[in-house]
Amino acid sequence: MHSKRFDSPGETWREKCGVFGVYAPGEDVSRITFYGIYALQHRGQESAGIATADGFGIHLHSGMGLVSQVFEENDLGYLPGHAAIGHTRYSTTGSSRKENAQPVRVDGAHGPLAMGHNGNLINAELLRYDLESQGHEFTGSTDTEVAAKMLASAPGADWLERASNTMKALAGAYCLVALTPDVLIAMRDPYGVRPLCIGKLNGNGWIVASESCALDHLGAEFVREVEPGEAVVIDEQGLHAMQAVEKKRNALCVFEYIYFARPDSIIRGKLLHPMRMNMGRELARQAPVDADLVIGVPDSATAAAPRGSSRTATSAAPSSSPTSACATRAST
Repeated sequence: MHSKRFDSPGETWREKCGVFGVYAPGEDVSRITFYGIYALQHRGQESAGIATADGFGIHLHSGMGLVSQVFEENDLGYLPGHAAIGHTRYSTTGSSRKENAQPVRVDGAHGPLAMGHNGNLINAELLRYDLESQGHEFTGSTDTEVAAKMLASAPGADWLERASNTMKALAGAYCLVALTPDVLIAMRDPYGVRPLCIGKLNGNGWIVASESCALDHLGAEFVREVEPGEAVVIDEQGLHAMQAVEKKRNALCVFEYIYFARPDSIIRGKLLHPMRMNMGRELARQAPVDADLVIGVPDSATAAAPRGSSRTATSAAPSSSPTSACATRAST
């Protein structure tokens, strides 16, 4: 695992965060991002942050706590620009520090850059040693800062090529959103471990988000998912994409389906709520349990538990006990 340069092993596994990005000249991008990460609050409650770009520099505000706790109305007024990224961080074990809140902001050979990350880079320690040997200094202990510094100084004639070269060096599960003063960037690992989608806003704006529920929250149109191994760059000319690294076998984390993603999100073309209902039905077939009460975990097994209990109650409950239900393992 990581050395003492990074947090404890328990803290490094912060894979299930929420990332959001918008490129929409003429729109209130900080407010759009606020509502975007608010819709992704279920993906992380430890910290939240927003970075905006105005063509000249990057403005950043982040802090510990929920989105509604980190941002007040006047905070959004200090985040001008035509593009923005946002982040909600997942809390596990270990210490919690403000300097590890995201997005992180770094400076590199190509100027300032901000980045938000959902995932875990398994070669972050090695990459950090290489960067430090080149004179780079770090302020935090996250693998996100490592990826940000790599991208900010990556070789390449444009940001699409730089993103591609960065992705070729990264190993692990990642969905990255990055922001320069002029460009919004999104990258997804070649296995597609974490979800990431693209939407269209008000006809000429673009959004990238961990889940499609953020698009619905903003009235944006779902376009497609970012493909595994794909790099996406959005600028004044529109959206540009390339297959930066070869797509590997599909390896989306099963817990996105089971409980982590919001039930009104679409992943790989399927709405999660009916999928969870089907899981409850199948669990009821495989592991029927007589019970008087079924309680589902909010926003996850809520869909599975009633479906599973009604299925078994219909087929197995005695006619003299019409109120009986069967609790499945999906409801615990």
